[in-house]
Amino acid sequence: MSTTITFNELRKIKDQLPSGSIRKIAEKLDLNEETVRNYFGGRNFETGQTVGIHFEQGPGGGIVRFDDTTILDMAQQMIND
Repeated sequence: MSTTITFNELRKIKDQLPSGSIRKIAEKLDLNEETVRNYFGGRNFETGQTVGIHFEQGPGGGIVRFDDTTILDMAQQMIND
C-alpha cells in the first residue's frame, strides 16, 4: 500500500528535521546523502538516486506517492524525538 501527501507537506517535514538528520538517515540506511535529499524533493541525480517515491505536478506543489516510507518514517521519528 502506498502513502500519498502533498509536496508542500513533504518539504515541511524536511524543514523540521534537526541539523544533520539527512546525513544520519543516509548512514543508517547505507545510502548516499543526495539520495536522501532527492527523497525530499532534491534533484541531484548525478550523485543521488530516487528511491520509493513518485512526484506528480499539481496544486500545493503537487502530490508525492511513496512506495517505501522508510526514510519518511525515520524523518518523522527524528522530528518527534
